[in-house]
Amino acid sequence: MAHLPLVTPAWLHERLSAPDIVVLDASWYLPAAGRDPQAEYRAAHIPGALRFDLDAMSDTDSPLPHMLPRPEVFASRMRALGVGDGQQVVVYDGQGLFSAPRVWWMLRTFGMRDALVLDGGLPAWVAEGFPTEDGDGPTRDRRHFTARLDHGAVADATDVARALEGGSAQVVDARSGPRFRGEEAEPRPGVRPGHMPGAKNVHYGALLRDGRMRNPEELAEVFAANGVDPRRPVVTTCGSGVTAAIVGLALETMGHPARALYDGSWSEWGADESRPVAKG
Repeated sequence: MAHLPLVTPAWLHERLSAPDIVVLDASWYLPAAGRDPQAEYRAAHIPGALRFDLDAMSDTDSPLPHMLPRPEVFASRMRALGVGDGQQVVVYDGQGLFSAPRVWWMLRTFGMRDALVLDGGLPAWVAEGFPTEDGDGPTRDRRHFTARLDHGAVADATDVARALEGGSAQVVDARSGPRFRGEEAEPRPGVRPGHMPGAKNVHYGALLRDGRMRNPEELAEVFAANGVDPRRPVVTTCGSGVTAAIVGLALETMGHPARALYDGSWSEWGADESRPVAKG
């Protein structure tokens, strides 16, 4: 049983031909994974799914990775994709739950409240015996997309510093324990190892089992074990703003939506010498 905004492969398969449903393949991988999401999409995707390229749909002018673009830029790119107002969008990725939550968060932040995530992604779809297709995918007619940026859903470094100092929100870092503790070098050059003083660490992998979201009771145990109270406001963060959205999705399935996601995340904070860094 999935919990909204998560849907099961069976739920999606039943509705795949509905005219108002749009499926997005939002697969994206870390360079170390050695995977090519574009090639994988051409080899196999959910029938009718459109390819959503996370890097191309982000702010291509920013020195930071996949930051939110300006609303008018996002609206223009979504229109060209054929996605717009009045549609229900289901996002999935090729890893199970990895990059799809980031795209879900982007859509929600730009006003598409009816965005959903396929729990378990393409691996779960295939495991349940549902069909895939190959090729470049469909082209859809341009459709009007109204982008209304929810400023409150996006935190910057000042918001995060304020939350840490004043305790107005818990800052939850989705990176691995070794990276959070500063025991590993950061993958981006010029970024210091460690974490924001006062941040809590909940590795995104602890929220998943076999590429699917754990149930709300198990999620509550994971958050409690790491000193996080889901009933209090949470600002999510990670290395570059992708896996932070998995934490946000987990909180949403528990009925405790995160307050905001720190878009610059550690790529920004760790490179800014004026920001404090803690280790251990």
